[in-house]
Amino acid sequence: MDYFPNLLKKYRNEIVPDLHKKFKYKNIMQVPKLEKIVVNMGIGEAVDNSKLLDLAMDEIKTITGQQPCITRAKKAISNFKLRAGMPIGTFVTLRGWRMYEFLERLINVAIPRVRDFRGLPDRSMDGRGNYNIGLREQIVFPEIDYDKIEKIRGMNITLVTSAKSDEEAVELLKGFGMPFIRKGTDA
Repeated sequence: MDYFPNLLKKYRNEIVPDLHKKFKYKNIMQVPKLEKIVVNMGIGEAVDNSKLLDLAMDEIKTITGQQPCITRAKKAISNFKLRAGMPIGTFVTLRGWRMYEFLERLINVAIPRVRDFRGLPDRSMDGRGNYNIGLREQIVFPEIDYDKIEKIRGMNITLVTSAKSDEEAVELLKGFGMPFIRKGTDA
């Protein structure tokens, strides 16, 4: 195969040498990399209307290009009319080329379409080099037809890296072009 995603080329040709030089790794294999991207959409209303779960699965499939899995409730919660095993959400785990293509669309197309966007906070790290982004609307992705959606739903996007610290992960994501808020400015 001759095709490589643009961000994969950029990672191999620019980001790896920059991070190798900046953090002074002994081996090039120590340079952190993006391992997977998990796109998760919780649908609490699916308890009452199972059709909403199918619509959310179609939307995630359209956005990511991959068939999503269904998440089910682990415990029964009577206040929410929820029984163990009921479907309550959907998620996709992207790896390889689809992951890099999705990240490129996220950075260059979807995030700039967010209303009142001033940048992503770099403090959304989990302490182990993983970054979480919460989107309030699925319509920021151009693949979604605004006229065909029934309800605006949010989603959580987790970027899982092999970085040992948050600082390394932030530098890796900055190399990809992630629009972080500059220090000293509040959003």
